[in-house]
Amino acid sequence: MTAEPRFRRLARFVSPADRGFAAIVVAGSTLFALLILGLFAELALGSWPSIKAFGPAFIWKSEWDPIASKFGALPMIYGTVVTSLIAIVLAAFIGIMAATFLAEFAPRWLSTPLSFLIELLAAVPSVVYGLWGLFVLAPFVRTTIGPALQHILGWLPLFSGPIYGVGMLTGGIILALMIVPTVTAISRDVIAAIPGDLREASASLGTTKWETATRVVLPAAKVGIFGACVLALGRALGETIAVTMVIGNRPAISASLFAPGYTLASVIANEFTEATTSIYISSLIELGLILFFVSMIVNGLARLMIWSVRGSERTAV
Repeated sequence: MTAEPRFRRLARFVSPADRGFAAIVVAGSTLFALLILGLFAELALGSWPSIKAFGPAFIWKSEWDPIASKFGALPMIYGTVVTSLIAIVLAAFIGIMAATFLAEFAPRWLSTPLSFLIELLAAVPSVVYGLWGLFVLAPFVRTTIGPALQHILGWLPLFSGPIYGVGMLTGGIILALMIVPTVTAISRDVIAAIPGDLREASASLGTTKWETATRVVLPAAKVGIFGACVLALGRALGETIAVTMVIGNRPAISASLFAPGYTLASVIANEFTEATTSIYISSLIELGLILFFVSMIVNGLARLMIWSVRGSERTAV
């Protein structure tokens, strides 16, 4: 008897509950796909007047003049990329180190409350981060962090020019604080899920606990940690209120991280209620469409990198 008829005969005895659960899963997955398609269609329809008026040049034009109805997305794309890169670099380093400490070195009486406090940061509303950044972080960047960086690295264009306090560096730091809990919590769970046999085998070779963590545990957890960083980057790309309050809101491209800037999300939140003309509204919707594509590209590249890492691991085995 072949396997296929046997499988069909066994499939007849699947309980109605299992069939119902399978139907719910399929329906939910289909609904999510339809929501994504509907969101894309709505953004495309809303931005169509801007697409017709400016064409592909909308992406690389730098002028943003609502009075003259001249719009270009490049300053906002630049600000989004710069602040998100600052955020993910800071958050990945701090978050991974914190997760390693909590999962490998901290005693239980310390790791439990620390984990709770770190995860509690994710529950703080973004407007609270924005207020703290505006009244505490921005003055601190203007008086302490900025001058210190300029004193050491002022020969680089990234740290040259006047220091305003509000700017892309402040926006990146705020984003880093907001996504650190995501990186830390997921990375800690991934590290804790690594089998203890790997740690015991490493310790049997005479390695220290630090060497085991850095050379055995972290490499084994790199796929999950990378996924945590991508998830955090996705939030950084779309964060709105906190960044709007500290980035300076100036549609300009500057090499200095101290200069004010704009992001795709912040310009939509800041100017959508003030848009009075149809082309102005359509241009803002097109910025949302660009942010939609940027998020899809980031997640797609991350998925490809995870597949390549898993493929290389299987080849090595």
